[in-house]
Amino acid sequence: MTKSYVVDAFTDKVFKGNPAAVLFLPKYPSDQLMQNIAMENKLSETAFAVKQDATHYDLRWFTPGGEIDLCGHATLATGFLVFKYAAPETGDTVTFKTKSGDLTVTKKGELYEMNFPSYDLKQVPVTKEMTQAFGAQPEAAYLSRDLLCVFPDGTDIEQLNLNMDKLSHLDGLLQHATVASDQYDCASRSFGPKLAVPEDPVCGSGHCHIVPYWAKRLGKNKLTAYQASPRSGVLYCDYQGSRTLLSGQAALYSVSEIYV
Repeated sequence: MTKSYVVDAFTDKVFKGNPAAVLFLPKYPSDQLMQNIAMENKLSETAFAVKQDATHYDLRWFTPGGEIDLCGHATLATGFLVFKYAAPETGDTVTFKTKSGDLTVTKKGELYEMNFPSYDLKQVPVTKEMTQAFGAQPEAAYLSRDLLCVFPDGTDIEQLNLNMDKLSHLDGLLQHATVASDQYDCASRSFGPKLAVPEDPVCGSGHCHIVPYWAKRLGKNKLTAYQASPRSGVLYCDYQGSRTLLSGQAALYSVSEIYV
């Protein structure tokens, strides 16, 4: 039996933010078993952590559609659990060895701050396929690992008439819609139909695209970002060029046991 935790990340209350499953294991099982567990969970990410010492873990993330190279909310969830159950031993910072290099989570009061790589954005033409997929016409589009589509001020991205099949045929591993916000610095939604995740409720790795764009456009490095999914979530961001700091809260939803 192995304990499986579900943590809602980028929120201070359950049923909000982005739920991630987290398993702590003595060693990684087969890739196929980790994939099967992720498919069984049906969450946007399941994290598998292997402890090396008190402050260092190996970490991998699986979506229902395959392994991914960077995930914010499941990293925050894993860090939250490390601090919750091993805080006196761990101190303020834990380091995760991942496919995107060493990532740190630092506990700062009620927030958990992640140090992630920023994505380099290349502007690409806005196409009719983008408009058909999102149900609204972007004013600009950028591509790195993911596709980032920027919509005109005033666009209600919560009411987009989305076409998931057409989204799955756009460039990028995930597709993000973002717009300026009156209450926050920006608002966004994130979609991963290629990974069997129609909408990622709060996407940390997506904000490694979104934050660099808005930091440059607004001329400021510290941003408060709102994820406008039905679950919603808030990220406190600090753009530092090649790195982006993402901070948020977390809430434990469940602890269970799996029999594999």
